[in-house]
Amino acid sequence: MELKRLRYFIAVAEELHFGRAAVRLGMAQPPLSRQIGQLEKDVGALLFDRSRSQIRLTQAGEILLERSRDLLASLDSTFAEVRRIGTGSEGRLRIAFVGSSTHGVLPTLVKSYRSHYPEVELVLTTMNNAELKRALIQREIDVAIARPSIVDDEVKTEFLHQEPLILALPDNSPLNSQAVPNLADLCDETFILYPSKPRPSFADYVLNVCQSAGIPHVRTVMAMDYQTAISLVSVGVGVSIVPQSVSTTQRAGVSYKRYAGPNPNTSLSVNYRRDNRSPQLRNFLNIAQRYALESVVKRKIA
Repeated sequence: MELKRLRYFIAVAEELHFGRAAVRLGMAQPPLSRQIGQLEKDVGALLFDRSRSQIRLTQAGEILLERSRDLLASLDSTFAEVRRIGTGSEGRLRIAFVGSSTHGVLPTLVKSYRSHYPEVELVLTTMNNAELKRALIQREIDVAIARPSIVDDEVKTEFLHQEPLILALPDNSPLNSQAVPNLADLCDETFILYPSKPRPSFADYVLNVCQSAGIPHVRTVMAMDYQTAISLVSVGVGVSIVPQSVSTTQRAGVSYKRYAGPNPNTSLSVNYRRDNRSPQLRNFLNIAQRYALESVVKRKIA
């Protein structure tokens, strides 16, 4: 059965006049009558009592009118929903991210995306870089916010944000008395590095910075993530080198300081599969690209 015949039937059933229904539908009366006759043949029941003076719905016609209205309303609603998902206004976007991106960068992106696309369901998950890569390749997530990036032929990477490294010190450390501690002077300190696995990771990045500062043999304590590292700093286990944005959230027992010495900065990136063409992803990338551009401009001004 063609849906257009149901629409023809509804018009005739509401007008109870073939001439008026034909005008309403923008068609001639004879083909409309033929379409209704074919519909009656399809359903195997008379839908109208016809007389010279008027037509009326049969019991079968009354049932079909009620159900047809529900059916077409449901279809219209479904098509509208599909169109909204197709434009990215609704649907789902799965974002995974390294924990340190939750300071400043990620909240800003998420708030902006939600304000533009409030009907899209956001699924947010914390992962380390190795987990991000695996989940992205396995299509378990749509976006990976990585530090610094994910390298794979199936993945495209776009710059998001760059910031300097800083020291996280116990608040009773003698180094707090120095305006800008020299990294080379921390050769006797225990460095809390993260993540403990897999390697290589941000921990190895920090070790390279220490070696560049003239600390060839670094005494280390490994932590699973930066939150654990900061917790260990707060109880005096050692010091840590973290992205500057981490200092925006104060932690009791921890102070943050700039340091003198090698500081290659650290960056965040947006990573996604090259074959992902979803409009939800495209809309998120547009917001992330604007953020990245603003970040570069602010850095140049500073």
